[in-house]
Amino acid sequence: MESSEEEDDLPSIESITPQSKIDSVHQSLTEKGIRKLCCELLDLKDAVENMCGDMRTKYLAFLRISEEAVEMEHELVELRKHISSQGILVHDLMSGLGREMDEWKRSSGDADESEEVEEPSPSELTDPNSEFLEKIDILLAEHKVDEALEAVDTEERNNPELKGAADTSSYKSAFIERKVVLEDQLLRIAKQPSVSVTELKHTLNGLIRLGKGPSAHQLLLKHYATSLHRRIEAFLPSCSSCPNTFPATLSKLVFSNISLAAKESASMFGDDDNPAYSNKVVQWAEREVEYLVRLVKENAAPSETVYALRAASVCLQDCLNYCKALEPQGLILSKLFLVLFRPYVEEVLELNFRRARKVVFDLNEADEGLESSSDFVAVLSDFAIASDTTMTDCSIRFMQIVQDILEQLTHLAVLHFGESVLARVLQLYDKYIDFLIKALPGHADEDGLPELQDHTILTRAETDSEQLALLGAAFTILDELLPKSLVKVWKLEVENGGGDGGDSSSSPSLISSSAPELKEWKRHMVQAFDKLRNYFCLQFVLSFIYSREGLTRLDALIYLTETPDDLHLPSLPFQALFSKLQQLAIIAGDVLLGKEKLQKILLARLTETVIIWLSNEQEFWSAFEDESTPLQPSGLQQLILDMNFTVEIARFAGYPFKVVQNHASVVINRAINIFSSRGINPQSSLPKAEWFTEAAKSAINRLLMGSDEASEAEEEYECEVEEGEEDGHIVLPEMDDDEHSDSLETSSLSTMDSFESFASASMADLESPSFTDSES
Repeated sequence: MESSEEEDDLPSIESITPQSKIDSVHQSLTEKGIRKLCCELLDLKDAVENMCGDMRTKYLAFLRISEEAVEMEHELVELRKHISSQGILVHDLMSGLGREMDEWKRSSGDADESEEVEEPSPSELTDPNSEFLEKIDILLAEHKVDEALEAVDTEERNNPELKGAADTSSYKSAFIERKVVLEDQLLRIAKQPSVSVTELKHTLNGLIRLGKGPSAHQLLLKHYATSLHRRIEAFLPSCSSCPNTFPATLSKLVFSNISLAAKESASMFGDDDNPAYSNKVVQWAEREVEYLVRLVKENAAPSETVYALRAASVCLQDCLNYCKALEPQGLILSKLFLVLFRPYVEEVLELNFRRARKVVFDLNEADEGLESSSDFVAVLSDFAIASDTTMTDCSIRFMQIVQDILEQLTHLAVLHFGESVLARVLQLYDKYIDFLIKALPGHADEDGLPELQDHTILTRAETDSEQLALLGAAFTILDELLPKSLVKVWKLEVENGGGDGGDSSSSPSLISSSAPELKEWKRHMVQAFDKLRNYFCLQFVLSFIYSREGLTRLDALIYLTETPDDLHLPSLPFQALFSKLQQLAIIAGDVLLGKEKLQKILLARLTETVIIWLSNEQEFWSAFEDESTPLQPSGLQQLILDMNFTVEIARFAGYPFKVVQNHASVVINRAINIFSSRGINPQSSLPKAEWFTEAAKSAINRLLMGSDEASEAEEEYECEVEEGEEDGHIVLPEMDDDEHSDSLETSSLSTMDSFESFASASMADLESPSFTDSES
C-alpha cells in the first residue's frame, strides 16, 4: 500500500511534454504571426498607394474645376456687360420709337388719345439734339469711349453755349449727364491694374479733354506709385542676399520712377504753365523718398555691422547723385533726403565704433571679418619683438577695425559725414592711448586717466624696450598708417617728402584745401599722443630722480655743501642723467628703428622734463631761500653748469634743444635772483657765459671717453648699463656747425610757437608729426 501511494504522488512520465516539442510549437506560432503581419502590412501599403493615387487624381480634378470656374466667372462678367449694353440699346430704341409714334399721331390729328402724355420740351423736339444724345448713348453703351469723346468735343465746338454757365436748358443737363458717364468709363479704364502706359496716357488725355486735368494728374502719379511699389515688393526678398548693394537697386528703382513720372507730367500737363501740377509732383516725390529711406532702414543688416555701414554709404552716394540729376526737372530732393537719412547714418557710425572699441580693447572678442594680411600688420608686428604681444595685438586690431570702417565710406559719405567719422576715430585713438598708458609703470587712479575697468591689462610694460615699443606703435599709427588710410578714403593727392635725420622713408600728406576738417582733427590726435609721450617721460624721470625708498637724488644739498672739483664736471645726478640717456638712446635705436624723428623728440622731452621738474620742485628752492642755510658762489656756479650741461646734451645729440634752453634759462634766472637777494653778487663771482658752454662741452667729451667720474656717477645713482654694452656708454651722433643751426626748436608735438608742427601744418604736411626743422 505504501508503494502505491508513493506512485500516486509522482506525476506520470507520459504527461511531461518534451522541450523540443514546446520549441517547435512556439516557432510555428511565431512564423505564422510574422507571415500574417507581413500580409497585413502589404495590404495596408496597397491601400495607402490607392488612396494617394485617388487624392492626386481628385486634386488635379479640383484644380481643373477651379480653372474652369474662374473662366466661367470671366465669361459671366462679359455676358453681364453685354446684356447691360443690349438692354440700354433696347431701352433707347423703345424711347425713340415712342417719340416717333407720338409725333405721327399728333401730325395726323388724332386727338382722342386714351392717356395724355407730357409734351416734350422744345429742346427735345429739336432733331439734331435728339440724334446726338441717341448717338452718345449708343457709343457709351458699346464702351466706344474714343468715338464718344470725339463726338462730345465736336458738339461743344458746334454749340459754345454748352460750356457757358448761363444756359440751363434740359439739353445741356442731358449733355452733362452723358459727359459724366463718359468720365466714369475713362476712370474705370485708368484704374485697371493691368493697364499699359500707352493706354493710360491715352485715357488720361481723354480726361484732360473733358476738363478733368486734376483727376488725370492724380491718376498718373498713382499709377507710377503702384507700379513702383509692385516692383519693390518683388525685389525685397532678395535683399538679404546682397546686403551691401541692395540700397543701390532700391534707389535706382525709386528715382528712375520719379524721373519718368516727372517727365510724363511735364509733357502731358505742362507743369511750367501750371505750378499746381509741379507742386503735386514734388510732394509725391518727397513721399516716395521717405518710403525709400524707410525701406533701407528696415531691410539693412544690423546697424553695428560693416554691411549696414556700406549699405548706408552706397545709398547716400547713389541717392544724392540721383537727386542732382533730377534738379533740372525742378525736383530739389537732396536736402530732404539728407534730413531723413542723416540720423540713420549717425546711428550706424556710432554702433560701428562701439563695436570697434570692443574689438580693440576686449582681446577675447573675436571679429572674423577683419583682414589679417593688411600692410600695417607687418609694420606693427615689428614692435611685438620688444613688447608684450597683447599690446601689439591691440594696436593691430585698432588699425584693422579703423581701416575696415573707412573702406566702407563712399565719396559723398565722406563729404557729408567725414567730420563725424574723424571725431569718432579721434575718440577711439584717445581711448587706445589711455589703454596703453594703463600698461605703463606707475599708473594709478590719481593720475586722472580713464579706468577702462572693463578691460584688464595682462602684463605691464616694465622694461624700457617694452615701453618704447608702445610709444612706437602709437606713433606709427598716428604718423604713417592713419594718414595712408585717410588718403585712400578722402582721395587726396599724395606728396612724398624725405624725413629728417637720415630717415629715408616718406609718408603721405593731405591737402588742407581739399579736406579742411582734417586740420583740427590732426591737432587733437597729436594731443592724444602727447598724453602717452608725456606720461612715459614723467615716469622715466621720476624713476631716475627718486630712489626706491622715495628719497630725492636731485637734492639742493648738492649745491649747498659740495665743493666743485677742478675738472669742472657737472654734478653726479646730471652725469647719471647723461649715462641714462645714452642707454635709452641705444635701446630706442633698436626698438624705434627708422623712427629717428620720434627718437629725437622723445629724448629731448626727457631732458626737458628733468629741468621742468627742477623748476617746479618747491622743496628744492626752499633750501636756497632758507636764511639759516649759508650759500656759496660755487653752488650757483655748479647749478648754472648743470643747466648748461643739460642744454649741451640736447644740442650735441641733435635733439630739439631750444625749449630745453628756455627752461634752463628760467632755472638759472631764478637761482641768480635768489643768490642776489642773499647778498651774493653773480657778476663778480661767476665766470662768463662762454665759460659755462665750453665747460659743458668739455664735460661731455670727458664722459664720452669713459672717465672714472662717469663710472662713479653710474654706480651711485644705479644707472645700470644694458647687457651687451662693452664700455657702458653710447657715443651719440656728433653734429657739425650746419647741423647745429638746423636743430629742431621744440620737443612738443603740439607746440606751435616755434615751428610748424603736425597740429598746425597744412594738409600737405599730414606726414606730420613730421618733426621738420623750421630753420632749414
